[in-house]
Amino acid sequence: MFMQTAVDSWFRPGRVTRVYTLFWPVLMLLAIANGVLREATYGRFLDELHAHQLSTLIAAALIGVAVSILSRRVLPASSKQALAIGFIWLAATLCFEFLFGHYVAGHSWSRLFEDYNLSSGRVWPLLLAWVTWLPYLVYRYR
Repeated sequence: MFMQTAVDSWFRPGRVTRVYTLFWPVLMLLAIANGVLREATYGRFLDELHAHQLSTLIAAALIGVAVSILSRRVLPASSKQALAIGFIWLAATLCFEFLFGHYVAGHSWSRLFEDYNLSSGRVWPLLLAWVTWLPYLVYRYR
């Protein structure tokens, strides 16, 4: 009984946001592993655009599975909380992408912004939308 009470107190609504926020690095590790997979395998056989598109699709699937597993244990308490979590994930992802991409990986700002051009086939913004709305979708349909 004590253990259940301790678990319940950890997952109160405010703590749910913390749990999901602390889960974001797991999502980034999945995305990084996906990039390593792309470079080591199918990226060698596909042109860069198609490798990017396939990699984005795989990342969306991996992230979807990971969040689905998390939601079996911890579910946002409301649609408002789920949307807040999604926007926290979006902000963290954008900060990581631009700060790490520019200052650590050395990519130019123009190179980083290229991934946002849907008209040239870049689908990265769709993954960002998926990451943003995923907590809400899990809350709504779980």
